Amino acid sequence: MIAVSDGAGGGGVYAERWSTYLVNHLPEIPIKSFDELDRWIEEIWEPFYNACEETAKQEGGMLLDKFYDEGSFATLAVVWKDKENCHWMSYGDSVIFHYDKKSGKLENSFSKLADFNEPPYLINCKDELNPKGFRSGYFKSSKDSIIFAASDTLSHYIMMMYEVNKKDCYHEELQEAINAHSKNGIFIKNAIGINKLDFENDVLNKLMNCRNWMNLKRHISALVKKGLIGNDDYSFVAFRE
Repeated sequence: MIAVSDGAGGGGVYAERWSTYLVNHLPEIPIKSFDELDRWIEEIWEPFYNACEETAKQEGGMLLDKFYDEGSFATLAVVWKDKENCHWMSYGDSVIFHYDKKSGKLENSFSKLADFNEPPYLINCKDELNPKGFRSGYFKSSKDSIIFAASDTLSHYIMMMYEVNKKDCYHEELQEAINAHSKNGIFIKNAIGINKLDFENDVLNKLMNCRNWMNLKRHISALVKKGLIGNDDYSFVAFRE
């Protein structure tokens, strides 16, 4: 199993604590439907809420009011590997990927580049889930597979670089994202200007070779300077067959 949960700091409190809690309480069997996700959240939310409520009461004032009003928010993207398939589910804009080295094909759990400009669906520790935020499926893996997951900003970079590398196939999707006139559109324009881009060697292998936080920090800093990725926190987890 691999998982990414990205705590959302734009609303609520204790987002990092909530994202950690979700990952630490994942079930051992795949979540394959919205109802299964909803039941699992229903089973686990209350101890987290009670513990955070006690912490917030000690702080008091506006923090406690904010927790009562807004709760805690996070995305979730998970892969469960069995002998034949990689079952995945996602809620929000953290993304799961499957890359086949033999075919050079990249699959993902997201929709399209332009949708990174939209507010993501988020799991809240106290509110009902929205079925529209749930996605699930499976990847047929092989000895040539690399399975990985990433938080939103890093996922946008990965998807962008793959599509730019195959821009004849993804011309309309790239143009739609550029036409949104967001900061992501600037990153896409910068990526299109790169000569002789090789997705596997220049993008995926460089991420896979970041064996510690310092290496990843250096690599991301270089991408920021090149205007290919936004400033954010970044999560990346992977396994090979």
